[in-house]
Amino acid sequence: MLNIGERITQLRKQHNLSQQELADKVGASRTIIGNYERDINTPSIDVLLKLAKAFNVSVDFIIGEGQLSSFDKDVLNRIEDIERLDPDTRQHLFFLIDNVIQNYKTKQAFAK
Repeated sequence: MLNIGERITQLRKQHNLSQQELADKVGASRTIIGNYERDINTPSIDVLLKLAKAFNVSVDFIIGEGQLSSFDKDVLNRIEDIERLDPDTRQHLFFLIDNVIQNYKTKQAFAK
């Protein structure tokens, strides 16, 4: 499991940001971002919230804790949208998702 510093580094690189660019986005210094990435300092809750917004992920995702920590914000938003669907539409969507997953698993099994 990644620690907070590794997760921040990973997310920063995925977003093609320098430490300075990330620092500018969250209102911190480049030095403090480097300290977070090396686990010298731990971000405050306020900074964690700013980092989560900058990376478009949840705080759980950054700290690697909680039931939803493995999901990025796009996945969570889609789950919330699905929850708002009427039951019939939701069942149709689940049918489609199940078929796509089954197709993927079948391809994976035959690829070995």
